Amino acid sequence: MLSPQWLDELRARVSLSGVIGRTTRLTKAGHEFKACCPFHNEKSPSFTVNDEKGFYHCFGCGAHGDAIRWMTDQRGLAFMDAVKELAAEAGMEVPAPDPRAAQAAEKRDGLHDVMAAAQEWFVAQLAAPEGERARAYLATRGFDPHTLARFGFGYAPEGRQAMKAALARFPEDKLIEAGLRILVDNKEPYDRFRGRLMLPIEDVRGRVIAFGGRILDKTKTDAPKYLNSPDTPLFDKGRTLYNLHRAGPAARQSGRLIVVEGYMDVIALAAAGFAEAVAPLGTALTEHQLTMIWRLVECPVLCFDGDAAGQRAAMRAIARALPLLRPAHSLRIARLPAGLDPDDLIKQRGAGALADLLDQAQPLIDALWEHERDALPLATPEDKAGLKARLMAHVELIADGEIRQLYKRDLSDRFSAFAYPRREAGGNSAWSPARSGSAQTNSGQPRPAPRRAGPWREAPPPPPSPETARRLHRATSGSGEALAAAVLTGLCAHPRAIAANAELLARIQPADPAHARLLDVLLDAADGAQTLENERLAATLASHGVSPPPPVDYAHIRFPFTSAAADPAEALAALETAIRWLVMVPELDAGIAAATERFDVEEQGRLRSRKEELERQLKAVMRG
Repeated sequence: MLSPQWLDELRARVSLSGVIGRTTRLTKAGHEFKACCPFHNEKSPSFTVNDEKGFYHCFGCGAHGDAIRWMTDQRGLAFMDAVKELAAEAGMEVPAPDPRAAQAAEKRDGLHDVMAAAQEWFVAQLAAPEGERARAYLATRGFDPHTLARFGFGYAPEGRQAMKAALARFPEDKLIEAGLRILVDNKEPYDRFRGRLMLPIEDVRGRVIAFGGRILDKTKTDAPKYLNSPDTPLFDKGRTLYNLHRAGPAARQSGRLIVVEGYMDVIALAAAGFAEAVAPLGTALTEHQLTMIWRLVECPVLCFDGDAAGQRAAMRAIARALPLLRPAHSLRIARLPAGLDPDDLIKQRGAGALADLLDQAQPLIDALWEHERDALPLATPEDKAGLKARLMAHVELIADGEIRQLYKRDLSDRFSAFAYPRREAGGNSAWSPARSGSAQTNSGQPRPAPRRAGPWREAPPPPPSPETARRLHRATSGSGEALAAAVLTGLCAHPRAIAANAELLARIQPADPAHARLLDVLLDAADGAQTLENERLAATLASHGVSPPPPVDYAHIRFPFTSAAADPAEALAALETAIRWLVMVPELDAGIAAATERFDVEEQGRLRSRKEELERQLKAVMRG
């Protein structure tokens, strides 16, 4: 037996107009679609499809239903066949028809009761004397009472057992399963949220499924600023978008969806009149979240903070989106001024400034080109070839063949115009800093003077032994996951290296999901914290439920950065070398493959030389 909750989720994930539009010609009419009714003969359209409400209706013959009813009545499928076909399209598994499915649904219903009771208690605590500090913080944000009530602000008081006493009518195991209490081996469970401003996280039906809490005591530097509920039977952060149940109807009405970094940004935008904003929950946008927002609008706008962390988040979202691009579905990127988040921009320059910024958002391909063009110096032919290799590596991620070819042609044209500017008449090219690369960086800043060649040169390191070379090949073969694991271990042992290499680290896409999650947490933890220490990092990792890779021999190679006891200077230098290998070699490989396809022997040779140099540098720092 399929639970009502599962069927609601299925209906929410399927585009009704998309299902009906396969066999019936639909015409957009305001917020709905119209057509001549497929259930009876008519000359003027009286059949409507409403995606927001999830049903179709004919004013002529009275036909009415949802996506499942359409499949059974119009397609003639049996109920379960219709459900299975729609579930396959939505990427859902049909629950097995056994009593355990009903038990699981009943269990989730019980957890919904727990979460609703917790939300009521948090709201009451905000109004109580204990919530004075939280109310004072909210006053600094300038939110009006309507906004506070609409988004359900609350407060979790200090005290490790306060919630247990308040929700004593629920069994302890329910509070733990809902993520409200933490169970530690051989110790008494304690409240997860303490001394925090609380916000409910709701599902597409508006039911509370999780919470987010902002710390109020600035002296607790070892605690994360924002803390979300862990994954539970109700809550999967990679499949949830904050405020989606409110933003969905607003996005269908405005034709625009704004994706921001956090829930406080969502609330600030809503207070300023931008109701169509959502946010991921402590992670980079996932493939599932991208699919969810594309069901609402074809080209949502990413509006992330103007700092380095915000730009890294935007690039991670672009990397996730590239394989999923399909005709008419893409992203636009709104670049906030450096140092400002959406709330800051609204307060300093008004809502009109944000509206202008959203209207001027860049297409994805423009943002991709500018990021890679400005990522590294472009002083030499090898540097420029590296730019092209990076661009083509992104292009190869695109699954749709037509879009991939269009991106390849567009980016190749941009690269050619940049790297091979038109020569002046007479055959001599005009000198310019951009051409020579000797006077300025890409941003126009003076370049450091090149080192003069002198009679003395540093002796190259001795070549590795054949056995050491074989071990290195094992560590870096395939996707380089063994080396990636070693680098992540090194970053956890030497956290000061994270901020120093943040721009390069943000371009690594680990194949192992656990490694990708750990890297995201490390980058977020190091943002703005140039003096991140081991103890603070350990607490941050624990709060996010991640840990360094388990001890392995990394293909029998020892690197000087995998131990916290290693010399700091040596470890940092070796880490930078390994990180550059992880970033550059895959991009160079893609460039070599593209050059081979074009029979461009000269470019092939340049890229292979650069790759060999990176491998020589990596061999020089390893220990067999």
